[in-house]
Amino acid sequence: MIKIENLVKTYGDIRAVDNISFEVKEGEIVGFLGPNGAGKSTTMNMLTGYLSSTSGTATIDGINILENPLEAKKRIGFLPEQPPLYLDMTVEEYLNFIYDLKGCKLNRRKHLLEICEVVRITEVYKRLIRNLSKGYKQRVGIAQALVGNPKVIIFDEPTVGLDPKQIVEIRNLIRTLGKNHTVILSTHILPEVSAICERIVVINKGKLIANEKTEEISRVVEGFRRLCVKIVGPKEEILDTLKKKEGISYCECLGAREADSNAYLIESDPGVDIRRPLFFALAEHGWPMIGEETMSTNLEDVFLALLDKNDERKKKRGVVKSNIIAR
Repeated sequence: MIKIENLVKTYGDIRAVDNISFEVKEGEIVGFLGPNGAGKSTTMNMLTGYLSSTSGTATIDGINILENPLEAKKRIGFLPEQPPLYLDMTVEEYLNFIYDLKGCKLNRRKHLLEICEVVRITEVYKRLIRNLSKGYKQRVGIAQALVGNPKVIIFDEPTVGLDPKQIVEIRNLIRTLGKNHTVILSTHILPEVSAICERIVVINKGKLIANEKTEEISRVVEGFRRLCVKIVGPKEEILDTLKKKEGISYCECLGAREADSNAYLIESDPGVDIRRPLFFALAEHGWPMIGEETMSTNLEDVFLALLDKNDERKKKRGVVKSNIIAR
């Protein structure tokens, strides 16, 4: 449904988007993830035709967005980070305006009322948009994206500035929309992605660094392991021993537990299984290990690890390049 190939966007010497490629299949909900300034919004603006690319292609349902923009845009519903609302219009006036603007051919009254029911704004249909809460304004923004029943819906930071209750409501709405549409959710809010998306595409400094199913994303961080162990013995001495142990990158005491033990969070170096060396190190000091649990790796951990790996690769390439120049 969506295909991006070798997409590049430059501003002078700066590459905001650097040769990225990925696809989104029909009916998928994909999270487009990255820190602030990663190039997410630039990519979304190229995908929707608001910006032209320096090179590369973006196609919607097989239609090139630059070669045939009108046909491609008919298949796209877009909610930018700042919803494009006219505050002096009522919700009814605004949606009718969008209907005319898009040249929609569906039954006007029936179509707009169906959208209002889906996004739950029927009760504010006659009200001025200016007087609506932030959450309702966001819903009206989603409603305008649905006018014309597009095959693809793109959300750029849809929950920024909302309170926790509104965030949950918008997430549920996006999940519902995903049953009948292909959805791209561009965000830097990680719980959003794990709660909604089936697949995750990660971008950092304009480059694509991961493209995996949500449940498999941790596999791209090789050997990432966290343990919670319960150890009986003097806390400070144990901490000092663990921090000096080869293969352990991080350790902290989580507090007292049963049987005079303390719980310790231990993170191993990439690719290192620390369990056996840990057992022998503790046995050597006579400190019983009475519990061990592998901690699940959450999306925040994976995301930060991916960014660290990407930055480390860049540093290594920079060192190699410097050595070549020096020679």
